[in-house]
Amino acid sequence: MRVMVADDAVLFREGLSRVLAEAGFEVTAQVVDGQALLDRVREDPPEVCVVDIRMPPTHTTEGLDTARALRLSHPGVGVLVLSAHIEPEFALALIEDGIQGAGYLLKERVADLTEFTDAVRRVALGGVVIDPSVVAQLVGRRRAPNPLDALTDREREVLSVMAEGRSNQAICERLHLSPKTVEAYVRAVFTKLNLHQGADDNRRVLAVLAFLRG
Repeated sequence: MRVMVADDAVLFREGLSRVLAEAGFEVTAQVVDGQALLDRVREDPPEVCVVDIRMPPTHTTEGLDTARALRLSHPGVGVLVLSAHIEPEFALALIEDGIQGAGYLLKERVADLTEFTDAVRRVALGGVVIDPSVVAQLVGRRRAPNPLDALTDREREVLSVMAEGRSNQAICERLHLSPKTVEAYVRAVFTKLNLHQGADDNRRVLAVLAFLRG
């Protein structure tokens, strides 16, 4: 699986590239800013890009802006944005911009090599990944009345894990539930959020969006 890395901090960029290479990825480019990444993707598109959210010239939202540009020019390229801080609004904006092949992780998550490389693979394959810390903060927000209020506590737990981009099997392991029980909860979530049609993968993403917006 081919990946490009964009980060202006040379030590972090080199370390990230080494971690990815040792995990079996082919790192085809290392660049320092969003424009350089867009140029390299245009020349030779990878399966996924790992991008720092703050890069030159302003060190504000360059990574998010680059992800949006890639969504328009190369919708088949997954984008995993890394941030040093919990910024739920950026995570939500990223997912709303493109409901497939997008992710938002805290940089500290890179220390867990298994979790990090798994997130890269899931984004490359069109999945959605949200850092658990961001999900936890969103869960804690006060919410206006909306369809999510109809969910039971357990259904909300299932949706919370789903919002991290996890599969039904991962939900089983996290919540110690049987596969049939998880399937029942997922169906209940879809029903209560009025997501009755479309591919199951798409309904999962729509459910996550409803959860994050709530």
